[in-house]
Amino acid sequence: MGNLFGRKRRSRVTEQDKAVLQLKQQRDKLKQYQKRITLNLERERSVARQLLRDGKKEKAKLLLKKKRYQEQLLDKTENQISNLERMVQDIEFTQIEMKVIEGLKIGNECLNKMHEVMSVEEVERIIDETQDAVEYQKQIDEMLAGSFTEEDEDAILEELNAITQEQLELPEVPAEPLPEKTPEASPVKIKAKPELVAAS
Repeated sequence: MGNLFGRKRRSRVTEQDKAVLQLKQQRDKLKQYQKRITLNLERERSVARQLLRDGKKEKAKLLLKKKRYQEQLLDKTENQISNLERMVQDIEFTQIEMKVIEGLKIGNECLNKMHEVMSVEEVERIIDETQDAVEYQKQIDEMLAGSFTEEDEDAILEELNAITQEQLELPEVPAEPLPEKTPEASPVKIKAKPELVAAS
């Protein structure tokens, strides 16, 4: 029982999977940051309008400088998100390529094992033996075909036709209708009692 719980299970999560997960988490954080900056930009723009209405031009200008800086940050964030997404796609594609290469490697090993069992020389030997067997059978067929005379061929054809006719011949159907069966009253024989016979 101790072995069952004490044994470490091998994790199916690879280093590449962990890297992809971390990259996606960073991307999501950047997207949240991007959303926050976008909301700030809209708010600061409306505040700058209000400051201009109130005649506070310098404060509005300062706020617009801050807004401009945040817009540059927003552009950098967009570039970083694109880089992270490209990196995730590259890693995932590389994982697919690795699986393909692993499959090719296994297939190659399998083919090599099969080639060890069946060499080119072995295949050539089998083909030669098969060809020899076919030619031998041809010779037998020719000998058998050549040993029959024309009369034998005719007799064989006649027998073949007779067998075919037997299979095709069916019993003849009677031309007259069959008589209908009616139940006949069977004569009942009454046995006379011995006493009555004696009395008469």
